[in-house]
Amino acid sequence: MKILYQKDASETIIFAAKELEMYLKRMLKDMPLIEIWLESDKSCFMETKKDSYRICISPKGGRIVGVNDRSVLLGVYDYLYTLGCRFLMPLKECEIVPPIEKDKLWADYEKCASFYHRGVCIEGADSFENIMNYIEWLPKVGYNSFFLQFKTPYAFLSRWYEHRENPYAQKEAYTPEDALRDKHLLEQAAKKRGLMLHEAGHGWTGETLGYQTVSWDLENAPLENKFVHRMAEINGKRALYMGVPANTNLCYQNKDAVDTFAGLVVKYAKENPSVDYLHVWLADEYNNVCECAECRKTTISDQYVDLLNEIDERLDREGLDTRIVFLLYQELLWPPVEKRLNHPKRFVLMFAPISRTFEKSYEMDDKERELPEYKRNHITLPVNLAENLAFLRGWQKQFQGEGFVYDYPLGRAHYGDFGYVHIANVIHSDLQKISQMGLDGYMSCQELRAAFPNAFPNYVMGRTLFQKELTIEDLTEEYFSACYGSIWPQVLEYLTDLSDLSSCDYVNGKGERENQNIAIRMDKVKERCTEFGETILSHKKDAGEEDSIYWKVLKYHRNYIILFSEVLSMLAMGNNAQANEKWKKFRQYICDMEPEYQPFLDVYRILEVTQKYTGIKD
Repeated sequence: MKILYQKDASETIIFAAKELEMYLKRMLKDMPLIEIWLESDKSCFMETKKDSYRICISPKGGRIVGVNDRSVLLGVYDYLYTLGCRFLMPLKECEIVPPIEKDKLWADYEKCASFYHRGVCIEGADSFENIMNYIEWLPKVGYNSFFLQFKTPYAFLSRWYEHRENPYAQKEAYTPEDALRDKHLLEQAAKKRGLMLHEAGHGWTGETLGYQTVSWDLENAPLENKFVHRMAEINGKRALYMGVPANTNLCYQNKDAVDTFAGLVVKYAKENPSVDYLHVWLADEYNNVCECAECRKTTISDQYVDLLNEIDERLDREGLDTRIVFLLYQELLWPPVEKRLNHPKRFVLMFAPISRTFEKSYEMDDKERELPEYKRNHITLPVNLAENLAFLRGWQKQFQGEGFVYDYPLGRAHYGDFGYVHIANVIHSDLQKISQMGLDGYMSCQELRAAFPNAFPNYVMGRTLFQKELTIEDLTEEYFSACYGSIWPQVLEYLTDLSDLSSCDYVNGKGERENQNIAIRMDKVKERCTEFGETILSHKKDAGEEDSIYWKVLKYHRNYIILFSEVLSMLAMGNNAQANEKWKKFRQYICDMEPEYQPFLDVYRILEVTQKYTGIKD
């Protein structure tokens, strides 16, 4: 076997060749005399912006051609998919690589991605291996982008190594310097695969105030007096908002604050040329914008546009073509009244409806909706999906450039969907509506360890972003049959029942905490889990299937859901003390089990969510 490419081929093409050779050697018993040529060639494609590839291979050989180097790698993985490979979770142990005969190598087809932006943004608590495994998995299911929030991923790595929220684990030292080292290794892994790299976002405001801002942690060091004037004035005072620099806004009418902020962005762009999209965001809290006399003369969105224009002008002077992502989020959902971006081509709009419900999908209609009045430091974030989209329409009247959705189905909402079937269906439905929204892609802000009971939602997301015509029914059968074998319909029925009985909104703090309907449903969840336990025990699995990782995780998930449903039942009945006691039992169980099931469930995040949103008080 020979996998061929040009002498001056890129690192991504060479990597694609190694991947193809490695998998084919695992699949073929007898190696055929075959040559497969890999190359990128834009002239072969009508659509040259979106990832596209053409595959023409026979048992005698052939070629995989992509519109760019990344597309060649995507084509390699898709070809392997046609041969029967399944990349079911961001873990190599979860791959299915079947044996085949050489006469099965035939393939002749072409594909073009449905959307340009197809990515995931890091959240939660992650080890270096978790992030690396995720980057390796992304192109295998069709993604093309990865977002390392802040200037380094310290926030997410330190949570894991310090074992925050897990009082039973021994803390490990992890520093911002460690995160910088790991960041460079992760960037290299992403670039080797041709992934588009997104960075920063949070942290600019804290750095403008003189703090090293690589997380949402409280800051104990006092603010230097020379920086106080840069801060937002709220209720007559200038101070860190709740003690967190990343959550603290600036006085954006203050020239020194704007000059420092813009300088930090340009400096980072110069020092990090590998970044494809640099995110420039304000504080990560709302109802805390500056109330000084000058700021009151305008809106925070108008000030934001002025800041972005200043950054754009400085980047232009430096000869930098860095793409800047600006954020529609919290106060910035309200479009500017007077100001406009001077050079829209530099900018990418990112619509982030963080307060939306995930009980249902985006609501699309042609009805014109009037936006609620903007009230400084007294806004209420929209839950209604139609209202969320009205804010997007307001911005799009002023900005007709590139844009994508930044959404959160696997950031918090998934903990309220016990079966993951509902959230996967919402994701699939949402993605069908992106084009109607006037956007060209999707970035999921989420935990990387979100495979509990499986990674079906993330799998649906990646596959559908590349090929939106794939039906949820076909994806469901494809995924569940690969994971659970002949009994997959029973597993699907069970997990669908759990999804139907659970509530994304309730776990995420939406609605009254005392809720008789939720209490009844949680009792039914426990009954269904108990019943399914008998199915697991009595099932005569195929040879080798009994100890599969999918079944092990499913068994653990069942016990987790029984304990979690007891917590929510007590909470919904108003028995807060009993709910808290059951939550402590739940916490101890998942903390004890974390070493064995670490890649699948983010223990830090579920415990944080239940305390911050669900209503549990430790």
